[in-house]
Amino acid sequence: MNKKTVMVGAAALVVGILLTAGIGFYSMPGMMMLEDRSPHDFDTTVAVFEQQVREGGWSVLTVHDMQQVLQGHGHDVAAVKIFELCSSKYSAEILSLDDERIVSPLMPCRVAIYEKSNGNTYIARMNSELMAKPFGGVIASVMDRAAVETEVVISRVLEPEAYARQ
Repeated sequence: MNKKTVMVGAAALVVGILLTAGIGFYSMPGMMMLEDRSPHDFDTTVAVFEQQVREGGWSVLTVHDMQQVLQGHGHDVAAVKIFELCSSKYSAEILSLDDERIVSPLMPCRVAIYEKSNGNTYIARMNSELMAKPFGGVIASVMDRAAVETEVVISRVLEPEAYARQ
């Protein structure tokens, strides 16, 4: 193998690494956050979501009405509510362990319901399963299970026929 071949190979490797890093960096926000369009209007989405959270055994700790908050500061934005959700069984499992408390800034689980300028309502949340993987162990296990339950709640909101049966 001559020196030119090694240099071309090294350059190709560096370019490949840079391209992979660039693609990963720009696609990361789309992977870290999940967004689904609701088949309902804003108020119905909020009502169905709150009902499904309760039926799923979770609690709504608080709701941040960002439209109202920002109006109080002179800003006009479309409807946005951010829900802080808690499942005591999952919270206790993480918070009872000293080394796992490091993820407490990610708690409680947050789900946002908002309107866009197109008139549609959306539900967004962090991709907890993806975010939990690097932690491994108890944190990944608990966040995976919590994410699955949260997705079940959201899927029930997104299925109009499920709402019609209630």
